[in-house]
Amino acid sequence: MSVIVTAFDQGELVAEAVESVLRQTRVPDAVIVVDDGSTDDESVEVIERLQGDGRVRVLRQSNRGVAAARNAGIAAAGTDLVAVLDGDDRLAPTFLERTVAVLRGDPGALAASSWLRAHGVIDAVVRPGGGSAVDFLHRNACPAAAVVRRDAWRACGGYDEDMRSGFEDWDFFLSLVGDGGHVAVVPEPLIEYRTAPASANVRSMDSRLELYGRLVDKHRAVFERHLREVLLALEARAMDAAGRWEDLVAADRSLPVGDVTYGDGGMAAAVRIAVRRG
Repeated sequence: MSVIVTAFDQGELVAEAVESVLRQTRVPDAVIVVDDGSTDDESVEVIERLQGDGRVRVLRQSNRGVAAARNAGIAAAGTDLVAVLDGDDRLAPTFLERTVAVLRGDPGALAASSWLRAHGVIDAVVRPGGGSAVDFLHRNACPAAAVVRRDAWRACGGYDEDMRSGFEDWDFFLSLVGDGGHVAVVPEPLIEYRTAPASANVRSMDSRLELYGRLVDKHRAVFERHLREVLLALEARAMDAAGRWEDLVAADRSLPVGDVTYGDGGMAAAVRIAVRRG
């Protein structure tokens, strides 16, 4: 199997990502770093240093976005399994061993990943669930760092290189399992995921509705096929968020209830808050 590490102006973090790949208990057959047009001096120096490492193959391209970088790396790989890793993240030593074992034992799994250990701005274990197409329709259910069957990547058309504002990994997983199959997630935090206010993931949330609308338009047939499940899942998430808000406001009188909304459970929540506050 091969590991693709994408890089763009991430300095020494890319070297840390590569080192985490080289420390794997399941040693990859190839490590390919795709530099997506880095320009800052530190990043260029790191890429040149990696280019001199006989254990690493470096591909360089003009800046075309992470989707294009992943596609270029996967296309250059000569193995049936490929892993993708962003240049500011790291893998725990057993990530490849555990995910490859899942794929070898489950022919219906088209990709495999794991839980995340987030560090940086937050310190938390994040538990994506994976699943089939219906599980990806109301939220992304798999981290971007994943091991993918190369034939499945090719069959679904790869990563959409026009999606440069975010959600390209979510879109890819929808394409991957839209006609069947599933994504497996190992229930251990084997990805060390860096969080920062300026990260692409955080910035993409500013355009979440627009980007989600693009997913709906692009995968309309899958959404229509599972419309009831999607709507119920979205409502369940809204109810869960509202319930958490209700608990906080009921427990702290300094927090305002705000406008009481109608038709979405808001009035009932306001009544319950008033009762609980006494």
